[in-house]
Amino acid sequence: MIEQVLAEFRSRREFADNITFWHSIPAKPAVYEPFPEGLNPKLGELLQAEGIAQLYTHQAQAFELVSAGHDIVVVTPTASGKTLCYNLPVLNHILEHPESRALYLFPTKALAQDQVAELMSWGERLGETIKTYTYDGDTAADARQAIRSAGNIVVTNPDMLHSGILPHHTKWMRLFENLTFVVIDELHTYRGVFGSHVANVIRRLQRICSFYGSQPIFICASATIANPGEHSARLIGRPVQVVDQNGAPSGPKEVLFYNPPVVNRSLGIRRSSLLETRRIAEELIRRQIQTIIFTRGRVDLEVLLSYLRRSFQRLGDLTEKIRGYRGGYLPKQRRAIERELREGKVLGVVSTNALELGVDIGSLQAVVINGYPGTIASLWQQIGRAGRKHELALAVLVGNSSPLNQYLVNNPEFILEQGAEKALIDPDNIYILLSHLKCAAFELPFKAGEQFGGRNVAEYLDFLVEQQVLRLVEQR
Repeated sequence: MIEQVLAEFRSRREFADNITFWHSIPAKPAVYEPFPEGLNPKLGELLQAEGIAQLYTHQAQAFELVSAGHDIVVVTPTASGKTLCYNLPVLNHILEHPESRALYLFPTKALAQDQVAELMSWGERLGETIKTYTYDGDTAADARQAIRSAGNIVVTNPDMLHSGILPHHTKWMRLFENLTFVVIDELHTYRGVFGSHVANVIRRLQRICSFYGSQPIFICASATIANPGEHSARLIGRPVQVVDQNGAPSGPKEVLFYNPPVVNRSLGIRRSSLLETRRIAEELIRRQIQTIIFTRGRVDLEVLLSYLRRSFQRLGDLTEKIRGYRGGYLPKQRRAIERELREGKVLGVVSTNALELGVDIGSLQAVVINGYPGTIASLWQQIGRAGRKHELALAVLVGNSSPLNQYLVNNPEFILEQGAEKALIDPDNIYILLSHLKCAAFELPFKAGEQFGGRNVAEYLDFLVEQQVLRLVEQR
């Protein structure tokens, strides 16, 4: 079906005249490694029952490095099996040492819910009492005590770690005394001011772990960025091993840049990118090609969704197969859409960048992007949402009238040559650092000469004493 669409794009002038870039990405075969020797037989049997007889090379490498006690960051494309890179070593260790604990950090609740469902399923099929819980703002008060005392794997987010766990660490003694792993997924999202705050939350976490006598191994996973090793080392304050040799297969993919036609040459006005995105999406959905359409805002999402539904109104069954997806929808509604996408019941979904991250929706056949998403890393992440292991996939970027979009669709080599941006943070920014020193002092008093994040903070603590925020008592 996609071949037919591509042939039409080449032959029909209303499409062909507006395509400024056509890039073919060849298929890539899988590269495998046998199961590592240290893998628990129960896990091996479960993997084989799932149809996994071998691991991809990056999965095997991650398992070996974590088992040897190294902090790692896994940097491979979308749908390359990054989840196994951290779940396998964590579950393997818990099977061997049932008292051990793991803390999973995700930037969104949707990702956390996905992970909990998968881990609970693994625990049931292993026949072991591996207890996995979500701990976030929606967690019922009566469930929190059970999570603190019995959870082998606690899945949360940086905000909840900052406000709900670290300040109450005495209630979490069992977790911190036995904390063996900290998993940080979607590492590339922790950049800028947000990332700088998260780095300080990690410093506070390490300080409390040290107080309780644990030294967890950090397992990080990230989409493609220019500096994964440097960024993860800055975030956790320790050197890491980079796992970036992707062994997962991928099918061939055609990437197109489409510039809407000019409707007023004297003013240089082009046709709306929303209307052109709708037209391209209609061509795909009409041919039963499962498609995701990315937009930059919620208003654009609702407008585009209404356009598509109106277009397919005469085909009632297709109208029901087109959905919207954004953060403002209720969790139950989002889970239902994700499930229907995986099962193929939804043919088209219009989404904000909420589906850019690793929410499990399976692999779709095509992606249409309404406007440059803001970073090259996000663009490739969204393009990566299209593609099944051996089938041809299509990705189309529809430029809008902004100068940046016009530059990129007319100079596509810029995106190919530049690659993904660097993720930058500054955890030592004085305003951010002072805020977290207050939190850290509340959690545990600072001793004379104690460092925070590997640096001497005595002058900052003295300043906070002068400001009467902290109190100096017997050199603490």
